[in-house]
Amino acid sequence: MTVTLDIYQTAAVAVLVYALGSFIKKKLTFFNKYCIPASVIGGILFACLTLGLNLTGTVTVTTDTTLQNIFMTLFFTSVGYTASFTLLKKGGIQVLVFLLVSTLLIVIQNTVGVALSGLLGMDPLMGLCVGSIPLVGGHGTSGAFGPMLEQDFGVSGAAAVSIAVATFGLIIGGIIGGPVAKRRIRKHNLTPENTEKLTEEYGDRTEKPHTPEEFMKAFFILFVAAGIGSVISGLIQKTGITFPSYIGAMLAAALLRNLSDSTGKLTVVEDIVSLLGNACLTLYLAMALMSLRLWELANLALPMLAILVAQTVLMALLAYFLVFRIMGRNYEAAVMASATCGFGMGATPNAIANMQAITDVYGPAPRAFFVVPLVGSLFVDFVNSAVLTIFINFFS
Repeated sequence: MTVTLDIYQTAAVAVLVYALGSFIKKKLTFFNKYCIPASVIGGILFACLTLGLNLTGTVTVTTDTTLQNIFMTLFFTSVGYTASFTLLKKGGIQVLVFLLVSTLLIVIQNTVGVALSGLLGMDPLMGLCVGSIPLVGGHGTSGAFGPMLEQDFGVSGAAAVSIAVATFGLIIGGIIGGPVAKRRIRKHNLTPENTEKLTEEYGDRTEKPHTPEEFMKAFFILFVAAGIGSVISGLIQKTGITFPSYIGAMLAAALLRNLSDSTGKLTVVEDIVSLLGNACLTLYLAMALMSLRLWELANLALPMLAILVAQTVLMALLAYFLVFRIMGRNYEAAVMASATCGFGMGATPNAIANMQAITDVYGPAPRAFFVVPLVGSLFVDFVNSAVLTIFINFFS
């Protein structure tokens, strides 16, 4: 028996899946501790349900992915609107250095993933699904690149592996971040510096009431950038380069954001755009997880576990030796090393949680709290997408 959910039914079930995840997250502190999104919790439970139904031969559930693709594009469009080069300039040399370190991390993760996949007899492209797609990219990038690798390159199980690794990364990134920083702090007797109030560089971020018109404008500019982005994507596709469909929308949104910053002609209410983008991400992830075929993971479990162990050890070593040294060998650098474990294996909220745990014990680190969110939330997605596109086109 096959049950097919149409576009409206898929959206309705996605909302229910998110609601279930939210309920479970409130009841179990484990999910809050490691910043596991509610849509991921509910979506994985739904995927496990469909796995059981499939294995018993009871029923096969199929979903309509139309809205999933739309929500994906709108989410990454909202990410594009955060890419302000004015903020990058304000951040100074440390922001640029941390961005370069993050870029190096992305390249190394993918190199290790591809190399070990080849040694274990897997498709080299599967190595990207245990590389920066889920680790630096998280669930959002996993939901975009995983299906693309399956549909365009025939990498069976890419979507399920990416989502599974992204979930693993959220947990392990929170576990290894604290010990890395604490080891450096205690070894070198590091203490907080007498730093300037770098939070002033963020500008006035006091919460202000927003009008209905501002919400409408924010909603509209997402679609404007997505529309322009579809043209950009079409032009890039003619070059023969393979890349995810949302790249054009991200580039268009970044262009509009920086035109806004330089001319003042277009108002980008960043917090509203971010809110709408997060809503799109929530439904997009729920829909992506609902369609996972977990039974495809059986043959990949052991090779995937071996690569994950290698990536975890690599992340800890890079944070402990490389990030700490490059970022200044001081207390702030130790806090940034902890943060790198967070977003290098999971997501920016994990990085913030790691930093908060360290600073609650040892004291404030204002520079780290400025640099890490700026790079992790604004610029690393662009770099990750660019590096992944290069790897995919080289190994395909």
